[in-house]
Order: sequence, then structure tokens, then C-alpha cells
Amino acid sequence: MTEITARPLTAEAFAPFGDVLELTDRNSLTINAGQCQRHHDLAQLDFGEGRAGISLFDGKARHFPYALDLVERHPLGSQAFIPMNGVPLLVMVCPDENGIPGTPGAFVMRPDQAVNLHKGIWHGVLAPIGAQGLYAVVDRIGLEANLEEFCFKAPYLILPPA
Repeated sequence: MTEITARPLTAEAFAPFGDVLELTDRNSLTINAGQCQRHHDLAQLDFGEGRAGISLFDGKARHFPYALDLVERHPLGSQAFIPMNGVPLLVMVCPDENGIPGTPGAFVMRPDQAVNLHKGIWHGVLAPIGAQGLYAVVDRIGLEANLEEFCFKAPYLILPPA
């Protein structure tokens, strides 16, 4: 089994796969008579011909080492995961190699971060780390099928960050 070490989630490392939503000085402005800082337009949401929907995902706890054997993608729209109960998330992504997923990378999303996976990005299933996790998910709602799954012949073993 091939081992992959997860790494902390950063905007730079995650850029090929999507957006990291976190507090930065980028696109920041003061609103509400100086009582609030708006961190503006942090994700490139794409719903194609569909509409935006907000769902809640209540996922069972996963633990390291984690065996990654299944990935999926949504060819018609982006998908954002926003933590609601302070549980970190293991985010696994793969580059596309001629219609199938390439070698995965893994990131640990802190509870004060969120991610937006761009349209068509191969990614692992919901994997809250260490406890049951609740996440708001903003993604495409429409009549067309928007899910493709791929099972690896041999799972990848995801290890915690060093």
C-alpha cells in the first residue's frame, strides 16, 4: 500500500484543486459601522446550469492511518465544505489524468478553515478527523447527474502530518 503523509492545508498548496476559505488581509474591508471585518469573495463557486444549494453533512469520525480507496468528483459544479462543530477535516484530492484520478494528496483542514473544491476535482469522501463532524456544504443542485466515483485497485494509506 502506498503511503501519503497529510500536510497542513494552505491556500498555495491547495490552489490546483480549489479555494481555501480563511481569514486573510486579502479582500478585507470593514463594515457595520466598524464592528465587523468582511473577508470578501474567497471562493470561485460554479454551479453551471444548476443552482446553489446548502446541505448539512453529518459524518462519522475517521482516524489515521486512513485507507483511501474511493474518490469522487462533481463534473457540473463546485462543492464547498464549511465546518460547523469544530472538527478538523481530512481533505484528499487527486489531479485528473485523462479522465481518471492521479496520485492523491492529502491535507488537514483546521476548524477555522473551509474549502471549495472546483468543478471536476477528484476528492475523497467526507472524513472528519477524530470525532463526528458536521459541515455545511454549498454545491450544485440540478436534475443532471453530477457525481462520478472511482475505486483504486489498491488503497492509499494516508498518514497524519509529521
